[in-house]
Amino acid sequence: MTAALIAEQVLNGLQSGIMLFLMAAGLTLIFGVMGLINLAHGSLFMVGAFVAAATAAMTGHFVLALAAGMAAAAAAGALVEVVVLRRLYDRDHLDQVLATFALILIFTEGTRAVFGSFPLYIDLPLWLSGPVTLPFGIQYPFYRLALIALGLVVAGLLTLLIHRTRIGLQIRAGENDREMIAALGVDIGRLYTLVFALGAGLAGLAGAAVGPILSVQIGMGEPVLILAFVTIVIGGIGSIRGAFVGALLVGLTDTLGGIFLPEIFKLFMEPAAATRTGASLASMAIYILMAGVLILRPTGLYGARAA
Repeated sequence: MTAALIAEQVLNGLQSGIMLFLMAAGLTLIFGVMGLINLAHGSLFMVGAFVAAATAAMTGHFVLALAAGMAAAAAAGALVEVVVLRRLYDRDHLDQVLATFALILIFTEGTRAVFGSFPLYIDLPLWLSGPVTLPFGIQYPFYRLALIALGLVVAGLLTLLIHRTRIGLQIRAGENDREMIAALGVDIGRLYTLVFALGAGLAGLAGAAVGPILSVQIGMGEPVLILAFVTIVIGGIGSIRGAFVGALLVGLTDTLGGIFLPEIFKLFMEPAAATRTGASLASMAIYILMAGVLILRPTGLYGARAA
């Protein structure tokens, strides 16, 4: 296996991890601040992708499509928080799980009714298409590099928001003692709506951004949601830094495991058996990683007790 192929797969893992971070960051904020288990987070990812695809088809403007996908998911998230979820904050997690599972069904059938059952596709503009030549002659799709850059910019802006602004201070305080900040005059309902809309918007942006790579279809958010939950468990619930590190670990483990494990097993097994065994183990690799992290740090890499 050549060095160029290895470098390409590492970049694929980074790109996958960066997009996963956008999902996981919103999910960890919502759970950390609001204590809410939101199974419908993947549906907001799907909403962002569908709105972006429809906007791109109507206007031919890709950046506008990304903005529309993010805005639509944020608006849907704010509406859901106000109408449904704010009644569940004082309920146990089982009620939250059942309610957000029902929201998955509502979002799925609502999206099907509006956009139809057939997959949609987002065409890249010319300025984002084609490969770019990296050092050592590596050819890599320019759009995937743009996704990595987009994710890093969003991670930086989110870090500044959380640690350098007044609203970020309220969010961090809400993670620790929501009753106290409410007693100090902070409108806790407005804060929760803002946090939920922010998390939903990040999920929508991720869905819109991966639209040109994946087909935009009904149910596309559920597999990503599972990976997002694994990510925040590894990184530590409520930690943006943990979500970032965890997403990179999951992205690299998932991508590199699928490529290299079959090759490793071929060193001492026949090719067909090595491919089957390697593929099976690769599908379990991120969960093995999660188990290993939890054994060493039960609250995750950057959880409250691990910090």
